[in-house]
Amino acid sequence: MKKKMITIVMSMMIGAGLLGGCGNKDTAQENVTTSVTEAPEKEDAKTEKEMTGTIDEIKDFQFVITDDKDTPYSFTFEEKPDGLEDVSNGDTVTVKYTGTISEVDPFNGEVISVEKTK
Repeated sequence: MKKKMITIVMSMMIGAGLLGGCGNKDTAQENVTTSVTEAPEKEDAKTEKEMTGTIDEIKDFQFVITDDKDTPYSFTFEEKPDGLEDVSNGDTVTVKYTGTISEVDPFNGEVISVEKTK
């Protein structure tokens, strides 16, 4: 009876050791994948982009642009970007910026300039 119990316990320990060893390999692969996906985000942050739309609202720290598909985008800033003081609500403008914009997520980047278009 003792031999059976010792055999069962040893088998369980060997099985647990094998399963635990496989788990370490997966963790290393996850770290590699994470570092690869971070590189494109850094490149997007430096690339200058443009968006054309109508100004809906201007505040001290942000303004809202609505594109031709009636999708509003909010741009936040710490210092007023060049040209913002020359435009008003209802004007069609071209915004130059870096970073990423989304209609649901907050603006993550920098506004370079705002130019009134005709």
